Amino acid sequence: MEAAAWILTEEGPAAFSARRLAAVAGTSTMAVYTHFGSMDDLVRAMVHEGFARLHRQMIRIGATDDPVADVVTLGCAYRGNAVDNPHLYAVMFGGSSLGGFSLTDADRQHGRYTLEVLVDAVGNCMAAGRFRPADAQLLGHQMWIALHGLVTLELGSYLIDPYDADACFEAQVTGLMLSAGDSATATARSVGRAHQRYAGLRAEELAGAAVSGGAAVPGGAALSSGAVPGGAAVPGGAAVPGGAAVPGGAAVPGGAALSSGSGGPPVPSRRQPPCTRWPRSGRRSPRRPAGQLARSSPDRRRSG
Repeated sequence: MEAAAWILTEEGPAAFSARRLAAVAGTSTMAVYTHFGSMDDLVRAMVHEGFARLHRQMIRIGATDDPVADVVTLGCAYRGNAVDNPHLYAVMFGGSSLGGFSLTDADRQHGRYTLEVLVDAVGNCMAAGRFRPADAQLLGHQMWIALHGLVTLELGSYLIDPYDADACFEAQVTGLMLSAGDSATATARSVGRAHQRYAGLRAEELAGAAVSGGAAVPGGAALSSGAVPGGAAVPGGAAVPGGAAVPGGAAVPGGAALSSGSGGPPVPSRRQPPCTRWPRSGRRSPRRPAGQLARSSPDRRRSG
């Protein structure tokens, strides 16, 4: 699934074939067709998987006695899911770029169930008197549209200092809460609570993913040997019980230092979208079976 999303977003629809997918994933074309049936079915499965991951993140938020903080935390979860799964996110919302592997209107509307989580939270804000009475569905759509635009620019590396993704996200969610009717003082308090809560959820996620020999990163990539290059910060600087500090304030269970230079892929962070197993262009190449590069290289064929 991750390999297919990587091919579509990094190499384009022209490169999207069962043979290419099998090569990148280290399997056979027969396995691809046996598992998915057809390439259209594979694209459809990727869209459904992307929204399933998003939904799992959003339903973790639940409802508290601060509904505005709940809405902001949902925004954090939406953004975090996109950063953790950049290739799936691009496929989920990029149906027009899939060439011959097109999505139906039903496919494009499939993920709307995730929006209902936000709409319910917006309704709670209205019921609590924090937002003025309005159409909760419409307001939820407005928030989704605004955040989707920010996330798309963030994944494309368009947002830089001093107006980087973190700064723009803070300003955006604050503005959305104020425009919905909340007071400046109450909004500032709720935004602070939301960041603290989401940092705690991320820390729990990292702690719960610890396994013998490594830990799973949200979005799919495994950390081996305990060390992670880059020292990426966990959003918000929350602590994970037991271990060495990560820049930004978090700790990882087991005591292994997270530092630059060895180990697996970067820990997902809001400042550096993670590569997971299938890196973005200009960073690293996808892993391929040993000997594949030599067989595909014209220079090596001539030298052989």
